[in-house]
Amino acid sequence: MSRLGPNQLTALQVSRHRDGSICDGGGLWLVASGGSRLWEMRYTSPSTGKRRQMSLGSYPGLSLAGARDRAVDLRRMIKEGTDPLVERAKEKAARKMEQGGTFAEVAQRYITEQAPAWKDRKAAATWTGSLANHVFPVFGDKPIKDVDTDDVLSALRPIWTDRTETAGRLRGRMERILDYARVMGWREGENPARWRGHLSALLPAPSKVAKVQHHKAIPWTDIASVMAALSMSGGLAAKAVRFACLTAARSGEVRSCLWSEIDMTTRVWTIPAERMKAGRLHRVPLSMPATDILDGLCLPTNGTGFVFPGYRPSRPLTDVALSKALHLAAGTKDVTVHGLRSTFRDWAAEATDYPNEVVEMALAHAVDNKVEAAYRRGDLFEKRRALMDEWAAYCCGLHRNRP
Repeated sequence: MSRLGPNQLTALQVSRHRDGSICDGGGLWLVASGGSRLWEMRYTSPSTGKRRQMSLGSYPGLSLAGARDRAVDLRRMIKEGTDPLVERAKEKAARKMEQGGTFAEVAQRYITEQAPAWKDRKAAATWTGSLANHVFPVFGDKPIKDVDTDDVLSALRPIWTDRTETAGRLRGRMERILDYARVMGWREGENPARWRGHLSALLPAPSKVAKVQHHKAIPWTDIASVMAALSMSGGLAAKAVRFACLTAARSGEVRSCLWSEIDMTTRVWTIPAERMKAGRLHRVPLSMPATDILDGLCLPTNGTGFVFPGYRPSRPLTDVALSKALHLAAGTKDVTVHGLRSTFRDWAAEATDYPNEVVEMALAHAVDNKVEAAYRRGDLFEKRRALMDEWAAYCCGLHRNRP
């Protein structure tokens, strides 16, 4: 603090001060710059011994008398060994935690802020629904700062064994919400929903209790007959299923396919990164049977819009529509559209000699090995075109691979 004793200035001096710094003594200064005047306390921290500056407020909102009163309180704190700036930070953090609200309130705020970046338009509703069903009834009304491991376990344990996949997703959602609250300053400490090194010691690993459920697929030896049945149907959904099969694409990628993504001259379908599960642009070589399906569709006059529009042209076909078409052609409901990708994968493995990386790239699977991903710069497009041409010929019964 200043070596000058307190109360050195007069009210007239303060009112006339326009530039630079003047000291009232006892560490209290008035700093004027750019038309503004600010009261400041300068002192030596009792805990670190470093010089510090603390803003008290602006003049004339804070008068000379008011500034002196605050300076008296601060000098007393410093004398008692308390750093005023540290104390102010603690009070600010405490107020912020009180403002954090309940877990349910913070969860809804997180969902609202993050939803615009999520590719799935239904994701916000899915998050809200799962939390409302399994978490909010347990500790939704609890202040976010007080949520602990016991709360998280109380929500997870009832479904961890029987609905492991749902429980795993729910744990991840709670973890992200609690991380968000910590960054916002509404809670402190470790995340009670963290798996590694925390819940992993309290709950059995999902892989040990979950039953792996694969998408039910048509045997690759039967795909030609199913495709023939689909081709007999004049429905748009049946054509979409055939297109999905011939391209080995996901149902959502096919249903949301736009005419602007199709190049009929080069026979290439380019799916933008934002619509891909792996978040990377994906080029799909179109076989002749695949382009024949497109040729038979009604191209809008403006050349834009969905390739497979639903009842409303502004919306794509639903997943349910594609499933019904496949079930009718296969004669059973025990198969899925996504399972057609497994059918393709099984055929490629058992009936061809194509390298695994070519098949995986045709399926647009992400590469888990970071080293392999770094070196795999190309997309093996021409090799994939040959693969998809051969797959189309097999699906259409033009030639038979060994059974």
